[in-house]
Amino acid sequence: MNLPDGIRTRDVAGVNGLDMRVLEAGDPSNPMLLLLHGFPELAFSWRKVMLPLVAAGYHVVAPDQRGYGDTRGWDNRYDGDVRSFRMLNLARDIVCLVAAMGRTHVAAVVGHDFGSPVAAHCALLRPDIFRAVALMSAPYAGPPSPDRGTAKPDIAAALAALDRPRKHYQWYYATRPAEADMLDAPQGLHDFLRAYYHAKSADWAANRPFELASWSATELSKLPDYYVMQADRTMPETVAPEMPGEDDIRACAWLPDADLAVYADTYARTGFQGGLNWYRCAIDPVIAGEMELFHGRTIDVPSTFIAGASDWGIRQTPGALAAMQGPGVTSDFRGLHLLDGAGHWVQQEQPEAVVDALLGFLRGAGA
Repeated sequence: MNLPDGIRTRDVAGVNGLDMRVLEAGDPSNPMLLLLHGFPELAFSWRKVMLPLVAAGYHVVAPDQRGYGDTRGWDNRYDGDVRSFRMLNLARDIVCLVAAMGRTHVAAVVGHDFGSPVAAHCALLRPDIFRAVALMSAPYAGPPSPDRGTAKPDIAAALAALDRPRKHYQWYYATRPAEADMLDAPQGLHDFLRAYYHAKSADWAANRPFELASWSATELSKLPDYYVMQADRTMPETVAPEMPGEDDIRACAWLPDADLAVYADTYARTGFQGGLNWYRCAIDPVIAGEMELFHGRTIDVPSTFIAGASDWGIRQTPGALAAMQGPGVTSDFRGLHLLDGAGHWVQQEQPEAVVDALLGFLRGAGA
C-alpha cells in the first residue's frame, strides 16, 4: 500500500460482524487514538499523520470502515442490507473495534469527512469510551429535532425546478447508477479520482467558500458543481473539466500518482457501493429519523474542529459550523482550526498543520 515504514496492517475479527482491516502504529500500551476516514477514502488517508502522532506518545489505529477497503463482512449490493450502514450501526462498529482490540477506552476519536459524524456520535453516545473528539471537514450540528424531520430535508425537487436544473450530490450518490458511473468513468477510474480529489482541494483556485444563507435551492446552487451538480451529468462528467495537467499532477506532493493508485486499485476491487450506502441512509427520512431519539443530547467530552480554509465542505450545510460550536451541540468546544493551503483532504494536503492542531488539542484536553 505504499505505506511509510512503521505503519503495519492487521485484521481484527469479531467487530460487529466484520473482519476489520486496520492500519496501526506505535506501542499498544500507549493511549490510543482512533482515526476514521470518509468518502471516497480509506484508512490509507491517514498515512501522513500517524507516525508524528506515534512520536508524541500515542498508539494510532485507522480502520477501513464498513463498506471500504479490505474490511470484510459487509453487504456490497444496492438491494442488500442498506440499514447496516446507518449511523448507529457505524458507531457500533467503532465501539466493537475498541473492545476487540482489548481496550476499555481511547484517548480520542478523530473523524474526517463522513468519518466526522461517526466520531461525533461515538462521543455523543459513549463518552466513557471516547474521552475526546476531533472532527474534520464536516461540521456536526447535533441530532435532528423530531419536529423538523430528518437532518437533511429533501431538496431534490426544488433543485430540479431551477432555471438551470441541479441535483445534490448526496441524492445522486443514493441512486442505483452512481456506482457504475464512477467505476466505468469515461476517463477511467484513476483519472476520475484524480479530477475529483483535485477539484475539492486547495489546488483548485475556484474553491473560495463562503457562508450560505439557508438550506434552499437558490442558496445551495451557489455551491460548486461537485456538490450541487448539473441535473444531466454524472460525477465523472462533473469533475472532468477540472482534470489537472501533467505538470500539476507531477507537482502534487500531497497525492502523487503512486498514492492515488492505492485508491484507484482498491475501489476497482471493492466498488463504491458500500460507501454510497452511507449516503442512502443519511437522506432516508425513516433511517435518519431514528437519530431524533438523541435530540437535545450534547457532546460533553472535549471537542475541536479542523478543516482546510479552502474547503467548501464546511459550508455545504448552512449554519452547521456555527451550531457545532454552540452549547446546544458541544458543551466543551476547544477551538476551530481552518488551515491555509488545504481544501477538503486536509490531513493529506497539510499533515504537519493537522498534527500540530491535534496535539495542541490533545494536550489541552488532557488526553
